[in-house]
Amino acid sequence: MLNKIHNPNTNKLHLLTYSNPDSAISDQFRAIRSNIQFLREKKKNSILLITSPEDGEGKSTATANLAVSMARQNEKVLLIDANLRNPILHTTFRMPNSNGLSNILKGLSKLEETIYRTDVPHLDIITAGPKVFNPAEVLESNAMKKLLSKLDSQYDMVLIDSPSVLQTTETRVIANQCEGVVLVLKRGKTETEKAVKTKRLLDLANANLIGAILN
Repeated sequence: MLNKIHNPNTNKLHLLTYSNPDSAISDQFRAIRSNIQFLREKKKNSILLITSPEDGEGKSTATANLAVSMARQNEKVLLIDANLRNPILHTTFRMPNSNGLSNILKGLSKLEETIYRTDVPHLDIITAGPKVFNPAEVLESNAMKKLLSKLDSQYDMVLIDSPSVLQTTETRVIANQCEGVVLVLKRGKTETEKAVKTKRLLDLANANLIGAILN
């Protein structure tokens, strides 16, 4: 049985696709959703990693809004916070973070104990859980590979919010475990040189970079 969290105070400022589905921003996320669905028809992408070159470029907000937009199309969507250093999605959805991804990967909790239903129909979430001292090793474990394989068969789409590529190593570790990677770039902030370096690192990790979102 999944945990049910009812959150009347879900962070509406960050989740415009939830609070204001008729807004221009929500329409942009629907366009992104449609593009990803087209790619999935071609490549069958069902586990996507969302990342950015550096922190502060809006990837977590973009991931959360994209998850809501997909769920509104009656797709069964799971959102995973894989930022084991500085998690944020539990604050966006106003959920507890005492039991999450790190608990599963360390064998401290069962999967069904860590999946929470959100107020958005068809959208579930696994928060990051307590911080760990070795996030790269934890995410590179066989437990992570087995988890993703299991979730792939249970959900239409799994979206993973990961740390930035240039400031951590764990994103490169799990990128090649996913069918596709989407890079979030922020207009006026992301430097071209750093975007190019990010793509080069993802290529070295054998990641499948399928596109970018200009935030």
